[in-house]
Amino acid sequence: MRKRLTITNLKKMKQDKNPISMLTAYDYPSAVLAEEAGLDVILVGDSLGNVVLGYDTTIPVTLEDMIYHTRAVARGAKNTFIVTDMPFMTYGIGRESTLRNAARLMQEGGAQALKLEGGEEIAAEVAALVKAGIPVMGHIGLTPQSVHQLGGYKVQGKLEKEAEKLMEDAKALEAAGAFAIVLELVTEPIATAISKELSIPTIGIGAGRGCDGQVLVYHDILQYSSPYIEKKMVKTYADIGSTIRNAISSYVSEVKAGAFPAEEHAFGAKPEAINHLYGAGEAANHNNGKQASREESPKRDFVSNHS
Repeated sequence: MRKRLTITNLKKMKQDKNPISMLTAYDYPSAVLAEEAGLDVILVGDSLGNVVLGYDTTIPVTLEDMIYHTRAVARGAKNTFIVTDMPFMTYGIGRESTLRNAARLMQEGGAQALKLEGGEEIAAEVAALVKAGIPVMGHIGLTPQSVHQLGGYKVQGKLEKEAEKLMEDAKALEAAGAFAIVLELVTEPIATAISKELSIPTIGIGAGRGCDGQVLVYHDILQYSSPYIEKKMVKTYADIGSTIRNAISSYVSEVKAGAFPAEEHAFGAKPEAINHLYGAGEAANHNNGKQASREESPKRDFVSNHS
């Protein structure tokens, strides 16, 4: 049985140039499979709002949603380092509230670390969490919780001003004590420059080849959705969506045609059990017949006597 990684292990992986593999998972079975596949880190992302709960953005996801799904993942991946997202407006609203919400996620959810979106503006709260003993992973570039403010899902770092801001944010998070940073939809040259500048690992998603690790969404790499929308930053490793759809369609067809269940899917019983059931039914019918005869006989006598 392998040992769960720690933040110290992850930092050493950067030093050793050993790329970090990270994938989202949102429930027990996906967590079990991810651990069996040898994943380094599981992210219980608030992207569950999009791919599991059916929301258009991550903004409606609640603290209770994250606790519930993190708890399920923790039960399935007992030997994998688990990071969970702090959802929209559960941080950045004051040190005390942030600490209280973070404590619930850690204690009730069972994750080993939390991920927060933002840069310099949340550095003080990141520092407070780290001081309280909570490992923090940062997240800059495209930050989905700020999608309305960003004006959509746009690549970050194309302009010099954007690149400078990304570098400043990354350094601020490192200084605040973050053990790693996710770089989402950041141009490859800027992501590579940030990765070289920092002593902590960077995990890229749509940030090119220069990061210290990669993260993708479980449902994306498996095409586990309908309709599936192609994404430039994603490589498809299996088309599970079509497999599931076709399997369910076959089941429906067989039920309609009477082909399922077949003989091999049914359970037999001992003959005496069957005879007992039939015997009980016949006795009941016989007694009911006798009772009916008694009720009808006076009527017949009445008719014969008055004909």
